[in-house]
Amino acid sequence: MSRTTLLAKGTIATAIAASAVFGLGACSSDSGTSAAASTTSSSSGHTAPEPTATVAAVPGGTTSVALDQGFVAALTQLGLTPGTVGNAALDGTTVTFPITGGTVTLYDKTTGYRPYVQGVLLHEGSGLSLAAGGTTVQLTNFTVDPGNPARVFGDVTVNGQLAAPSAPIFDLNGSTLEPITMNSDGSAVLSGTTVTISPEAAQLLDQTFSTDAVKGGLVVGISTITVQTK
Repeated sequence: MSRTTLLAKGTIATAIAASAVFGLGACSSDSGTSAAASTTSSSSGHTAPEPTATVAAVPGGTTSVALDQGFVAALTQLGLTPGTVGNAALDGTTVTFPITGGTVTLYDKTTGYRPYVQGVLLHEGSGLSLAAGGTTVQLTNFTVDPGNPARVFGDVTVNGQLAAPSAPIFDLNGSTLEPITMNSDGSAVLSGTTVTISPEAAQLLDQTFSTDAVKGGLVVGISTITVQTK
């Protein structure tokens, strides 16, 4: 397989995997720039409002991502075969990962308090694979960190060999996040976060595969996270 094809495969795999995980991190701010300003404002005299929900130990839930049509087309064009690892599920163009732990505090976005999503979500023991030409890339054990910037980390494995543990793979943009809703069972739903490839991941892939085809900020998809609160 050529270097360019390997890059495309790695890029799509990374995109799919991280896109699935990651509404939470992006939800913590409307954008990277506004996050810093809002956080400073909130911590310099503004009293935190009552949280919409606080979960000290997340008991479960799911993270799903509706993949951008551009990525779907790329998979077909490159002849890449997607698959799931562990308990992950791929249904059409939506990939879903079970939440295995974490902690979350949610605030009403309309109050202006930032960051309005705080905590971390773990997705241990699941992931997504992409195979072509005898090479398989797996992205697993995702962690959503809603810091500044909001990012998704995960383990990258190529043909069974760990290539990069806890690598920053995606950036999250919460400006497209819809208002947080609560299901009748008490679970919180966060929908609409835009997932993009991080500059670091793009640079790493470009250097590794001697190409400039991967750009930071490339849109992967839109995420929906359902967090159990009890």
